[in-house]
Amino acid sequence: VQLQAYGGGLVQPGGSLRLSCVASESIFSINVMGWYRQAPGKQRELVAVFTSGGRINYADSVKGRFTISRDNAKNTLYLQMSSLKPEDTAVYYCTAVLLRNYWGQGTQVTVSS
Repeated sequence: VQLQAYGGGLVQPGGSLRLSCVASESIFSINVMGWYRQAPGKQRELVAVFTSGGRINYADSVKGRFTISRDNAKNTLYLQMSSLKPEDTAVYYCTAVLLRNYWGQGTQVTVSS
């Protein structure tokens, strides 16, 4: 499956962005899908994920500010980001697990005044 992420950009602190990740095939049967991010000089880290048990997990740093959702009919995963902080600046990647991990190409989010 190919994943195409988009929606990143430059936003001021306190602002909002919505990231989208469009899959090349149906995501109806893909249980594990999520978002990771990688800031310069840091390791890639989990942001939010739909787990195999049907739960949603968020990184502590984004709880209450970010919301992950999916639209199976549109083969699309979303990440609504609000109250953005400069420390949210990173390249955001979507991922899907179907026998193995598939990754999108990443979309840059920059939070700066």
